[in-house]
Amino acid sequence: MSQQATQEQKIVNGVNVSQMEETIHAVGEQPELAQFKFRANNEWQDGGHNRTSVKNYHGTCQEIEREKPFELDADEPPALLGKDKGANPAEYLLTALSSCMTTSLIYHAAARGIEVDSVESDYEGDINLRGFLNLDPKVRKGFEEIRVKFKVKSDADKKTLNELVQNSPILDTVRNPTAIKVEIVTQ
Repeated sequence: MSQQATQEQKIVNGVNVSQMEETIHAVGEQPELAQFKFRANNEWQDGGHNRTSVKNYHGTCQEIEREKPFELDADEPPALLGKDKGANPAEYLLTALSSCMTTSLIYHAAARGIEVDSVESDYEGDINLRGFLNLDPKVRKGFEEIRVKFKVKSDADKKTLNELVQNSPILDTVRNPTAIKVEIVTQ
C-alpha cells in the first residue's frame, strides 16, 4: 500500500473506519454479502472434557478457511466432577458475551468517531444446579441472571456507551429466543 493510501485510511480505536465504511456501502449495494454462517465442531474427550475446533465459515458469499483452526477445551471444575482442563460451557458463554459486547462497543464507537482509551468488563451469572440435575422442574437449567459491569475510559457519556454495547449480536442471541434445531445421528 502506498504512503498516500495509508494516510487516507481513518483509524479509530484500532478499527479501520475507512474499510468499515466501504463494507457498509458494499453490503448496502449487495445485501447477500451480509449473510454469514459460523461453525464449530465439538468432540468429547473424557468425562466433562470436550474440545471444539473452529476453522471454516461462510461469509461475503464465499467459503473461508482459516490457515489453522482455533481449538478450545472445555471441562468442569473438580467441584462439578471435572478435571479443570478448560473453562466450563457457562464460562465460555460469558466469554462470548463479553468479547462480543466489547467488540460491538469499540466498532460502533469508531464508526461514530468516538475515541475509547480503555475498556474492561466483568461478567457474573447465576446457575442453580437443581435445574440441570432435574431436581426441581420449576428451576431453569440455564443462567437465571447475568450481570455485566463495564469500566470505560472515553469522553462519551454513559447513555451513549450503553447504546453502543446494545449492538452486540451475542447479547441479542442471549436475550431473545433463538431457534436451535438438534439432530441426533446414532452410529
